[in-house]
Amino acid sequence: MDRFQAMQVFTRVVDANSFTRAADSLGLPRTTVTTTIQTLESMLQVRLLNRTTRRLSLTPDGASYYERCIRILADVEETETSFRNVARGPKGRLRIDAPASIGRLILIPQLCEFYHRYPDIELVIGMGDRPVDMVQEAVDCAIRIGELQDSTMVARRIGTFQIVTCAAPGYLERRGVPHTIEDLQGHHAVHYFSGRTGRNIDWDFIVDGVTTEVKVNGVVSVNDTDAYVACALQGFGLIQAARYMVLPYLQSGELIEIMPQMSSSPMPISVVYLHNRHLSPKVRAFVDWVAELFAACPLLSGRSEGDGGKECNFAGKPGTNTIRAVLNRENSAEIY
Repeated sequence: MDRFQAMQVFTRVVDANSFTRAADSLGLPRTTVTTTIQTLESMLQVRLLNRTTRRLSLTPDGASYYERCIRILADVEETETSFRNVARGPKGRLRIDAPASIGRLILIPQLCEFYHRYPDIELVIGMGDRPVDMVQEAVDCAIRIGELQDSTMVARRIGTFQIVTCAAPGYLERRGVPHTIEDLQGHHAVHYFSGRTGRNIDWDFIVDGVTTEVKVNGVVSVNDTDAYVACALQGFGLIQAARYMVLPYLQSGELIEIMPQMSSSPMPISVVYLHNRHLSPKVRAFVDWVAELFAACPLLSGRSEGDGGKECNFAGKPGTNTIRAVLNRENSAEIY
């Protein structure tokens, strides 16, 4: 038995939590993966995995062996990488995940620049407003918004998510312009409800340095980011959205900022990857590139719009999304 290959098969089964998914990702028959694990357990004379019809779990011996395999495989990969021809540059398939609006408005418009810089990297980009399991879905790295609480992740902060409260002129003409938190009681908000809990997400404002959650009545709730902004444009109520997302509408007058003196809590934007995986050249290339991309845009880096730097390249207003849905603390705890 090739022990090195057996280690690769074992760690992939653990990461994928499935013999079938591990076999698919390795390009091997499922029977080969099953036989490899059985042979490995026989050679080590310990049970590495508890198997049921529904799930896999590591035994204590399996957990210890897994951690050692990860270190060995990472050392081997790092050694081999250091001796490869650096002129070839990073290469291979790279799967990333990002909130829909960041993917559509920030990453996609700049992909040609990334491709010209790294032509041998094949990008697979997942975009959505739901948390993803990076292990189960074999995601190499992800862009996440909110405070990170998962110890299995390594995070590099790349930007800041700035929030603006706004509404359509027609709505404000009918309901009046609110100037205080108390004024909001006479207004309607477009609500975004959590796909995990089904509950509407409360707003917040910073008052005297303290973050205060605010409940605002509403007549419509959605869980789609396009629909969230569209409802505001149609006059259904107030929204809290990322400034860079609604900037084109603010500039055109289709949306008007309210209560600018009372900001909402900014949220960190990070690129994350699993701590027990070697940071391969292709992952490092993407992490460095996306950090550079965000740093060049004042609205994403935390600087004001007049602080210099190249203009942010947004995809325009049609299909614009907001990621207010992923700014709430509930989803932040899920590392989304």
